[in-house]
Amino acid sequence: MTDIRNRPAVSDTEALSPGAPAISTMHGVDEQHIADLGRRIGSIMRRGDLLVLNGPLGAGKTTLTRSLGEGLGVRGPVTSPTFVLARTHPSQVGGAPLVHVDAYRLTSGIELDDLDLDLEGSATVIEWGRDWVALLADSWVSIDLIPEENAPNHTPAASADAGEAASPEASADAADLFDAPQTRTVIITAHGPRRARDLAARLESKVV
Repeated sequence: MTDIRNRPAVSDTEALSPGAPAISTMHGVDEQHIADLGRRIGSIMRRGDLLVLNGPLGAGKTTLTRSLGEGLGVRGPVTSPTFVLARTHPSQVGGAPLVHVDAYRLTSGIELDDLDLDLEGSATVIEWGRDWVALLADSWVSIDLIPEENAPNHTPAASADAGEAASPEASADAADLFDAPQTRTVIITAHGPRRARDLAARLESKVV
């Protein structure tokens, strides 16, 4: 387990590593292309790989993670972890298990540390993780899903002011289906000097 209790908090700016090189920028990506991208990425993920998914509700994070699970060949269904924060999906094909984390409700790095994530033994995907990932690892690949609001028939995701009828995590799957924009821009970026570069090289040669 990586002990992050004594590490200082990391700002948004630091966590996003603005100087990091983008592996790929794709425009006009629809729901089907997100699913296809997820399966291709999942098929090349290995133990120790860490992906961080950024984007608003309905951008397609859960769709992408579900497809990653299909590409990895893990036991499903892969859905938002909701109140348990993290779920482990074992491999059905002898590959890496998928650890799926939803960090939306986290308020401190200590909570992330308490999850005791097996980063070395799993392929790990963290939704809403950009505020905390630099406390956990020094290398990762981020995928930013940015709705293209000028796309035809774009419907904004439900506002957080809508009340407590459903938590953001619990409604994530529904948001992917019903509030998703027609298209979005997808930016894949490598952060850190080590393992992320290896995953980035695989992504560049096999995916993008």
